[in-house]
Formats: sequence, structure tokens, C-alpha cells
Amino acid sequence: MRKTDYAFWTFLLMTGLAGATTLLNVTQTYSATASQNSELYKQLDLFGDVLERVRSDYVEKPDDTALIEAAINGMLASLDPHSSYMSPKNFRDMQVQTRGEFGGLGIEVTMENGVIKVVSPIDDTPAAKAGLMANDLITHLDNEAISGLTLEQAVEKMRGPVNTPITLTVVRKGKDEPFDVKVTRDVIRINAVKSHVEGDIGYVKVTTFNEQTHANLVKAVETLDKQIGPNIKGYIIDLRNNPGGLLDQAIAVSDDFLEQGAIVLTKGRNNEETQRANARPGDITDGKKVVVLINGGSASASEIVAGALQDHKRATIIGTRSFGKGSVQTIIPLGANGAIRLTTARYYTPSNRSIQAKGIEPDINVDEAVPDDMKDKIAAEKPRGEASLRGHLKNPDGTEKEDDLGEPSGSPSYVAKDADKDTQLQYAINFLHGTAKGPETSSATPSTPAATPAPQSGSDNKAPVPSDDDKKVTPN
Repeated sequence: MRKTDYAFWTFLLMTGLAGATTLLNVTQTYSATASQNSELYKQLDLFGDVLERVRSDYVEKPDDTALIEAAINGMLASLDPHSSYMSPKNFRDMQVQTRGEFGGLGIEVTMENGVIKVVSPIDDTPAAKAGLMANDLITHLDNEAISGLTLEQAVEKMRGPVNTPITLTVVRKGKDEPFDVKVTRDVIRINAVKSHVEGDIGYVKVTTFNEQTHANLVKAVETLDKQIGPNIKGYIIDLRNNPGGLLDQAIAVSDDFLEQGAIVLTKGRNNEETQRANARPGDITDGKKVVVLINGGSASASEIVAGALQDHKRATIIGTRSFGKGSVQTIIPLGANGAIRLTTARYYTPSNRSIQAKGIEPDINVDEAVPDDMKDKIAAEKPRGEASLRGHLKNPDGTEKEDDLGEPSGSPSYVAKDADKDTQLQYAINFLHGTAKGPETSSATPSTPAATPAPQSGSDNKAPVPSDDDKKVTPN
């Protein structure tokens, strides 16, 4: 046999073997996939059988839409406490919340004894211009009684398209009779950042991370810097009871105080979902001292900011252990059918530590002093952290934070309303003045993980801190 013939037949044989191997692999892969799909279809058949049985035999005729929504919610809720289905209405409400603006009146309200109580009107809004005052009680909306409505339902009625009117029936202390106030709705912007001067210190309270947070923070710092002048001692960034919000805003706020380095790493199921956000040059405080206040109500985006500034030793963290929500949720729209909120990644601080079910430990632990008349009530309310939530994601390093009594992560979230009685705030002021003890333990040293693309804007959602319709304050 000639060499050329030998080479040809050898090539042909090798090609045949390669093709047979590929075909075998494809067949095995297809067989495995088909087997998995077959099992899935059997489970879907089971779901269909149960659904039909409920629709035909339940004691009352069920709502088909409600049944499907409940099934979807059950599936997502079985994954972790933060994955869920949002109906079209809930999805719209969530978008309003994260946008930070809506058509409304401009009052912060709460529910008291079955009627709406005005906590405070927001400056330069229709409610303020119409003369509504703190402690006013609203009993009727467009002559319809509020009695029987939840706080959310009443707020939804007060919100509405811009330039549309609504008539509020108001009961005011000192007035013998209820009176009507006509208010025309306008665009209301929720300012997630509130600030004031504490002597030679700038105090900034960040209540949530919506689309306005970063811009409002920059404006607040600029205003404080002008008010106090060159003798400013530093800034207090109060993140207590801030439940979180948008991931991109947490990154932007962290970047406001950092010149370089990692801010946060997000690690998903696949390697391509691992991303890193880096700080860009520019510190809005020009390197002034920064104190960050946290407590058991500081969660998610708040923990990203606290963790980044702590790891870079850019700020001193004061307060108590944070909530411990170290996961990121992505909002996936479903067209006209609402959206799903799905946990898609864990996040890590610059030193590559996960705070999932552990929380951020402050550099200086300072417990908030509780008034004697509230001690029993607060003692009875067991602090809840991420580790106490059923079905929570485990910490990837295998550890979860427990206190000396073996209780899950979490710390009290009480904050005194009077600044003079706010133990944590007063400690922070004394710390910046140099009259309080410094950190007893140093923070972690940032590592340098392999560079990956910066995270896309997303939502890392609010941690489910327990709330009560009769107690919470809602802007509208």
C-alpha cells in the first residue's frame, strides 16, 4: 500500500472515530436532558391535576388568577425569603418606590384609631400649600369614609394623576367641626436624604436607596460644607433602619467617599455572573473624617456601603450589628403580568467577606439607651436578623452570626427621637471631636480579587423588617 493511500485511510478512520465519539456524547447529553425534562413534565402534569381538582371540587368557586399567583408565589418563596412574585399593581408600586417620585399630595401619614394622621407635610408641596398641619386627622377622602381601609389603601386613594383634585375631610385640634380641604395632586419627590448641622459636624440621614439617593447625598454634603465652612470636623452618615434599595445607588454612595479600590463584588451561579464595581477618583468630603451609624435595621444596600467604607478604613462604623442580608435580587418584568423578584447573586465586601446571615460588625459597638418606660416593650420584641428568616441562604463560608445566647443575627433597631438622647449619635459626635474612645478592633484589609466588569444597575431590595400598618409612616 502506498504511503498516500495509508495516510488517506488513517485520516478517514480517525474522522469516523471522532464522529462516533461526538455522536455518542451528544446522544448521552440528549438522553440525560430528555430524562430530566420527562421528570419535569410529570411534575407539571401533577400540578395540572391538582389545579383541576381544586377548581372542580373546592367548597367555593376559586379565583383562577389568584390560584396561579399563589402557586407562583409558593414556588419562589420556597427558594429564599426575598424571592417573590409581584402582581402588576405591586410591580407598579415598587417602581414608584424606587423612582422616588409620584403623583400625590406631599404628606407623610400614619394610621391611628382607624383614621389617617398627618405626621408632617413636605415643604413646597400641595399639602403644605393647602395648609395641612402635623397631627391633623383625615377622616374622609372625596366624602368617602376612611374607616375600614388599610394604610396602603388610603395612600393609594390619595395618590393619583398629576393635576387631579381630591377633597380631604380634616379634624384638627382646636377646631370644633371637621372641615374640607381641596388639594390638587402634583409630582412629589421622596427625598431619601435628610441633613442638618450638628455644631461643626455635618449630619446626613439616608433613609432608603432609590434613584434620587446619590444625587441628594451630593447636594446635602455640598450644602453642609457651605454652612459649616472650613472648620468642619467631619460627617456622620446615618444608615440606621435603612432597609436597602437599589444596588447601583449603594455603589454610587460608596464611591462618593472613596478614591479607588473595589466597592462590592457580586457572585452568581455562573462565573460570567461574577462582577466587581470599582471606585473612581473623587471624594465629595475632601478626605474629611466619616462616621457611619448602623443598627439591626440596617440591611442590604446599607450594608454594602458600611462594608465598603469599613474595609477601606475610610469610615468608622459605630452602632450595633446590622441585619445580615448579603444577597442581590433582580427584578424580571413579565410584560402585563407583573414581575418576579429573584435572588441572582450574593455580594461580598472588598475584602471578599460575605455578610449573609452574619451582618456587619461595627468598629465600635454602642447600644442605644432605651427609656425606662419602653424597656419592657423592646425587651419583648426579639431582634430579627437574616439568620432568623425561614429558608434564608446560608453563609458561603459555613458560619452564621449568633450572639452569646445562641440567637440568630440581628440587633435592636430602636433609635431615640430626641437627638440629645440618641446615645449612638452623641457618641459619634464625641468621636469626631476626639473625646470618645476609638475603635477597639481594626477592620479587615481589602484583598485584590481579579478584575471583572462592574455590576449592572439592579435592585437588592428591602430586608423584611417587621412592620405594622398602624405604626409605619408612608409618604403620599
